[in-house]
Amino acid sequence: MNLTEKEILELIDEAMEARENAYAKYSGFKVGAVVVDEKGNHYKGANVENGSFGLTNCGERSAIFTGVTNGMKKISVICVVADTSKPVSPCGACRQVISEFSDENTLIILANLKRDYIINKMEDLLPYGFSL
Repeated sequence: MNLTEKEILELIDEAMEARENAYAKYSGFKVGAVVVDEKGNHYKGANVENGSFGLTNCGERSAIFTGVTNGMKKISVICVVADTSKPVSPCGACRQVISEFSDENTLIILANLKRDYIINKMEDLLPYGFSL
């Protein structure tokens, strides 16, 4: 999938909008994400923290789980945004979940609130990833 600069910035804005709904009571670190599936549907997610930190869910996984709940089979594009100096990068758990629904054509847009971004492929973020 090829995206124009305008489309990339629109996805970043959409992820920033999702970020506003984050529940980051403990860390204050809000993350927003948007997933675009193989049919062009968009699913948003934000991180949801919990006092028992192991029960926290990241924005990326929230967006993916929403997509799967609505019938998504494959991620075409995922965009992740946080308030970082450089484009934010997914944690290891998110990388593994993203890989479950990705292929060699999936675009992964990592961005910050200044709309700085980089685009990766799955093999860049999770070389030698686990799969069945």
